[in-house]
Amino acid sequence: MPTVESVVFSPTEEMPVKSTTIRVALVLACLSFNAPAADDIAAGTIKTSKGDVTVEHAGRRLPGVVGTPVFAADKVRTGADGAVGVTLRDNTLLSAGPNSLFVVDKFEFDSTTNAGAVSVGIRKGTLAVSTGKIAKETPESIDFRTPTSVIGVRGTEFVVEAGRSNED
Repeated sequence: MPTVESVVFSPTEEMPVKSTTIRVALVLACLSFNAPAADDIAAGTIKTSKGDVTVEHAGRRLPGVVGTPVFAADKVRTGADGAVGVTLRDNTLLSAGPNSLFVVDKFEFDSTTNAGAVSVGIRKGTLAVSTGKIAKETPESIDFRTPTSVIGVRGTEFVVEAGRSNED
């Protein structure tokens, strides 16, 4: 039967360099698994949902119920009887009516400085917006796009309506 050797060091002895290197590597590996990647942090959350609402995330269509996270690049879609309210992490409110489709194309937010950027594509339907902390800090970093225009934000509340689009 093979034997296992163990080495015991007293508190006054120094650990061998090899052992210290392995321990440091293990600690760093554990820390990297616990820290979420930027892509893993939701841009916002569905706060209200009525009727047919879906969120398309990573190629999957999921029911858009209250509490569903919305990530950058997710498509939020409402049916003929649908309406949805999404609150982004900077407290921007997005409210879509029936037969709407929008995508949070970009969302970056530093909760310490309130700096960041928001870009939302409204593909079809209506979207009411009440801007949050990012627009107050840097309004030039906010834009909303329809199939035919780009809207820069200088106010705090507005409604955008986009006609039918072939882009789903």
